[in-house]
Amino acid sequence: MFSFSPKRVKALEDWLMKTGVRLTQVNGQRKYGGPPPGWTGPPPGSGSEVFISDIPRDLYEDYLIPLFQSVGQLYEFRLMMNFSGQNRGFAYAKYGDSAVAASAIRQLHRFRLPSGTLLVVRRSTDKRQLLLGDLPHSLVREELLDILNGLSDGVQAVTIRTMQVGTLGDKKTSALVQYSSHHAASMAKKEVMQVFKKRYGTPITVKWMCFSRPEEDVQKERPVAQTTPKMNPRPPPPSFFLSSRFQPHPVPCPAAQSFPRAVGSPLVCLHKQGVDLPKDCAVGQSPAVGGPQRNADLLLRRLCETCNLGEPLYSWRFCSAGLDGFVCFAYHVSIPGLPAPVRGLVQVLPGAPGHSLEQELRRSIAERVLQTLADA
Repeated sequence: MFSFSPKRVKALEDWLMKTGVRLTQVNGQRKYGGPPPGWTGPPPGSGSEVFISDIPRDLYEDYLIPLFQSVGQLYEFRLMMNFSGQNRGFAYAKYGDSAVAASAIRQLHRFRLPSGTLLVVRRSTDKRQLLLGDLPHSLVREELLDILNGLSDGVQAVTIRTMQVGTLGDKKTSALVQYSSHHAASMAKKEVMQVFKKRYGTPITVKWMCFSRPEEDVQKERPVAQTTPKMNPRPPPPSFFLSSRFQPHPVPCPAAQSFPRAVGSPLVCLHKQGVDLPKDCAVGQSPAVGGPQRNADLLLRRLCETCNLGEPLYSWRFCSAGLDGFVCFAYHVSIPGLPAPVRGLVQVLPGAPGHSLEQELRRSIAERVLQTLADA
């Protein structure tokens, strides 16, 4: 089949024969599924694909597909190949929805392969915007649309901007072009530089731009610091909350692969220390895993209510965003009945279906606060 690594190629052939999996070679990539056998329903939506890199050149689908299927059903798997029979070191795995893709990032990022290599797994960017720079100043929108429509279908929007650069009055013209799909944008990107050079005799620049959501959606998810309302005096909290060991402090921002999603220990710890938990807070069961997903924010509020501590008040600020899709926030939670606020850092992976960024932040922060209280 291939001249490279006969032993590994034989293992791949045996696996294909045994499982009946069919791979298709198309345009420098080998593809499984899209859709796979037995798939019902529409294709997955945005955010359901992950990008995999640092793959050893002699590692093939007989290892990679079962590994990524261990997280959830694959809709499609694409391994980039070259003419020698080696893979090119990267691949794409698409799942049924964004939640499974996020789970794949958490479980398989920096996964150690038999060779000792650590896989890199992060969210695949569905790029649909091109930024065209150094355009002729005389270019008008209708003329640019005519050129772009001749290169590929799917042009949805074009915005041309001319800006003054420096103090000498020099001007630069650029355009932001929105496409309906990544494929349409890719087809245009391959040709547009040559077309402009041939038509206008001047080179232009072409760059990918990440797709941005409408401003109204961003406004909905933008965290807003909350103010502390006046509270009526409350009886002192249980003595274990006033322990000298309770010293809330910032903790290191967790690595993406070890991002905490389960905090089973706080409930067990609080129960052992004599705190009566709400009836629907099962002792020993994580608020985030095991059975139906539980709302850590609700558990924290009910715990504070049961212990007569007052309502927890959240505030947070953005710190950084990683290439793997995780976003880091510094948080500050004030609980009126505690001697000090709880502070720290937390990472979230935006895009969980049915949850806004604010909901995801509240849930993740509440898990960390429960853990801090349990460790006190």
